[in-house]
Amino acid sequence: MEHLTNQFMSDKIASAKTSFERALDCKHTEFDDLYPYMIEHPQFFWYKRYVAWSELLTIVKLCDELSIAWKEQFTDKQASYIEGRVMSSKVLDEWYETNDSREHAINE
Repeated sequence: MEHLTNQFMSDKIASAKTSFERALDCKHTEFDDLYPYMIEHPQFFWYKRYVAWSELLTIVKLCDELSIAWKEQFTDKQASYIEGRVMSSKVLDEWYETNDSREHAINE
């Protein structure tokens, strides 16, 4: 059961990371399907990023409570941002340290 829980949460972290990165890149996410009318509003992209960030923080919090490792899926800087919990302009501007993560989000 522990292995299943670890794998399940690892998959959830990966999914939330991809969703956040797609929101950063203004790519389509599940949020677009849930709230298609939001595209007409200028604050849409900020709100979409906030929702994706909140989801990521929620899953990380659950991993911490279950003592499941999550940091290996992020760079040290990204893990530091997550631990800080505040989505600032620095997080938005400096999330990507290499093009590897960005390519992952764009190609999925």
